[in-house]
Amino acid sequence: MSHLLRKNRLNKSSQQAGQTQLVTPKSANWRYVGFEAHQLKAGESITVETATDEVCAVILSGKANASTKLDAWQNIGDRMSVFDQKAPYSVYSPAQDEIRIEAITDVEVAFCKAPGKGGFAAKLITPEQCQYETRGVASNTRHVCNILFGNEPADSLLVCEVITPSGGWSSYPPHKHDTDAAPAETQLEETYYHKIDPPQGFVFQRVYTDDRRIDETMAVEDGDLVMVPEGYHPVGVPHGYQSYYLNVMAGPSRNWIFHNDPDHAWIIERDKKA
Repeated sequence: MSHLLRKNRLNKSSQQAGQTQLVTPKSANWRYVGFEAHQLKAGESITVETATDEVCAVILSGKANASTKLDAWQNIGDRMSVFDQKAPYSVYSPAQDEIRIEAITDVEVAFCKAPGKGGFAAKLITPEQCQYETRGVASNTRHVCNILFGNEPADSLLVCEVITPSGGWSSYPPHKHDTDAAPAETQLEETYYHKIDPPQGFVFQRVYTDDRRIDETMAVEDGDLVMVPEGYHPVGVPHGYQSYYLNVMAGPSRNWIFHNDPDHAWIIERDKKA
């Protein structure tokens, strides 16, 4: 199994709740991005201390109460599935704070982490504050929701989610963001937290560099996570299934400037004429 693939920690045959993913900069052998995902049964709760990170807690599905040290929000969450094509509710917290999630219904929540300077106050990010758009044409169509991107300020975190229809491709044509060379490209580590509809399906993700020093193609199942330390990272979805993934990015600067694989950049120009 690829060292870039982290399998869902929970047994797929069980109905148990708990932590499905945990990635730290140390475990990933990089500097910036941390990620954890949890499934909570109604009535359960979890508190995450932010320490030196800023954290964005994304309510992937279900309804919950949420709080930080100074603020609280009741009954947030407006979708029962990540495939509802509704933007999520999220809670942002700066360093030296905490986020507590109390499940009203069964809840899946993701905690997206990156180094924080404490420059921004805790806040609720509502669906109305997210940026939702459809990109691409034909089999390259995908639905993107920016949760903590250009729509909202932060110290280093970038968070978005993408739905790719059956038989489609996303993060495609392949692009990378692993070189600190603004304004041409920025260096950003990235995680992909995958969900599949129906959940017994799978998608493919390839991560590769120009020199093929990294060249991994992975079969990714529901609840799995792919780490992208560098290189290009397209996703392909088999017929009959939908793909969802939550992206977390962070690096030396909070700018998403990517570079397309020159071998496949021609596709962009062709699609402009479609």
